[in-house]
Amino acid sequence: MKVFITGICGFVGSHLADYILENHPEVEISGLKRWRSPMDNISHIQDRLNLIDGDLQDLSSMIGIMREVKPDWISHLAAQSYVPYSYSVPTETLTTNIIGTVNLLEAIRIAVIDTRIHITSSSECYGQVTEDDIPITENCRFRPASPYAVSKVGEDMLAYMYHQAYGLKTIRSRVFTTTGPRRGEVFVVSAFAKQIARIEKGIQEPVLKVGNLDSVRTFCDVRDMVRAIWLLLEFGELGGVYNIGGNRTMTVERMLNQLLTHSPKGNSIMVEVDRKLLRPADVTLQIPDCTRFKKLTQWEPTIPFSKTLEDILNYWRERV
Repeated sequence: MKVFITGICGFVGSHLADYILENHPEVEISGLKRWRSPMDNISHIQDRLNLIDGDLQDLSSMIGIMREVKPDWISHLAAQSYVPYSYSVPTETLTTNIIGTVNLLEAIRIAVIDTRIHITSSSECYGQVTEDDIPITENCRFRPASPYAVSKVGEDMLAYMYHQAYGLKTIRSRVFTTTGPRRGEVFVVSAFAKQIARIEKGIQEPVLKVGNLDSVRTFCDVRDMVRAIWLLLEFGELGGVYNIGGNRTMTVERMLNQLLTHSPKGNSIMVEVDRKLLRPADVTLQIPDCTRFKKLTQWEPTIPFSKTLEDILNYWRERV
């Protein structure tokens, strides 16, 4: 079997490649990369992957890649995924995520490839929900509160439309907060962990800069998430959509307090709100109902949150 991963050099994509190599070694993995893609996340497995240069903004290159690879399964993970950045570059975010997804789906359609396609949507599509919406099901209406969220609504609906109009075998995931080692430094847990690691080494004063600590999030370890993606590709209903999220719900402040317990400097670190880290419109309540996906696959998160936090902190200790 052949699996094709867009965003293979990124956070989730590299962990998905790790998972497949470890648990399904018979699978041939191909991945899309750009010539300037950083290779740090996959350097340890690079020689076991079929890496293909291309760009989701270039339809002709994607058609050629689909005809060459002929994958059985595709996981589309490439995206501009940082919500605050999307306010600064809305056009780039919409182009990267929506046009990139259109080009992938068009390439599959034009090349006439019979493949199951996982399209990654986001819990950000639901936006700022009310307490009556909690826990959030797949039937909750969309209230996108950022250009990133709008782009993910676009990807979500494109996947649905291409299944309805052309019969493409799309399956959508609406992914809730995912974290773990290799997560970019701008994302909340990594941002805190990197600062703690810098403080431990004396590079930074013992003041940790934060944004909104009152937001409620449900955290999932990326290594649980990629196992879920594999199960989604294997068992997901064509044209269907599934919430996927962890089982650790807490405020960002509580998460930070737990993270600080993993540092010998934790008790001496001051926390300071940096207004530059506050979003123009924040989504402060995200608690998923993953019943549909769990009934289908019997998936459950298994990695303790304490291990997730420790692994993230150790990841940044090695890099600062």
